[in-house]
Amino acid sequence: MNRLLLSTSLALVLSGSFAFAQQEAAPPPAAKHHHAHNPQRETARLTKKLNLTADQSAKVEPILVDRDQKIAALTNDTTISPVVMKQQMKAIHQQTRQQLAAILTPDQLQQIKSHRHNHGAPTQTQPQANPQAGL
Repeated sequence: MNRLLLSTSLALVLSGSFAFAQQEAAPPPAAKHHHAHNPQRETARLTKKLNLTADQSAKVEPILVDRDQKIAALTNDTTISPVVMKQQMKAIHQQTRQQLAAILTPDQLQQIKSHRHNHGAPTQTQPQANPQAGL
């Protein structure tokens, strides 16, 4: 009888510990990777990075505010398909780039383009799937 009680108690303790360990090790629920943009902070970052003039900064911020409002409205619209949403999102970003191009100097635009292209580039430590594909 004691052996049965001891075995049962040990099994309960171990299963409880195992369940607790699994609960702690479980990854957080899948959250969207989207983060809220802050046009003021983004304007300040661009001002510093691109050495924007006060006039340029004053013109950039409303463009970023407008972009974020359009994106928020688009993401809250449940009546459109993901394909249409992606197309419209692309159009919003294209419009924003065009508006910024009217304000920024060619050198500032080049800095943005190089940052955008380098931002998603693979690093040296990441293996490439097919190194000959780009040739």
